Amino acid sequence: MSGAARHIERLVRPVPDWPQAGVVFRDISPLLGDATAWAEVVDELSEQIGDLGRIDAVLGVEARGFLLGVAVARTLGVGFIPVRKAGKLPADVVSSSYDLEYGSATIEMHADALEPGARVVVVDDVLATGGTLQATIDLVNRVGAEVLATAVMIEIDGLGGRDLLTGRPCLALHTF
Repeated sequence: MSGAARHIERLVRPVPDWPQAGVVFRDISPLLGDATAWAEVVDELSEQIGDLGRIDAVLGVEARGFLLGVAVARTLGVGFIPVRKAGKLPADVVSSSYDLEYGSATIEMHADALEPGARVVVVDDVLATGGTLQATIDLVNRVGAEVLATAVMIEIDGLGGRDLLTGRPCLALHTF
């Protein structure tokens, strides 16, 4: 087990039955509060992403994916593109709807956020059912850019998320 995975195992807190019965939420707040652990997580994920070759931007999914995505983008020396919940961005957007483990949602990205042909990585904190990441890939494809990989801190085993994300690497630092 890598150093980052050990930190995730030790510091990410399971919260049963939140936001609804039957869901185990993975709270990354304790990890964020440990500067050494957080730095190791960001560095290890950045290193794995850097091995993919030229990357033009990192996309992060609201809200916890912003935290990881911005840190990874800064480490890699590339730009960061926010993917937000519907109605939060001020300019023209592209939208994609998807199902969650416990409902449905719509995400958006500025229509001009990426140049056609841009090579990007989509970063989020947790991969569960894969709906959020797949919807983000859809946004990137619609503006003519290319998703090289998806990358997460945590993968929840048994929910089929990885199976939905075919055709590109899916990097995960730890699986629960």
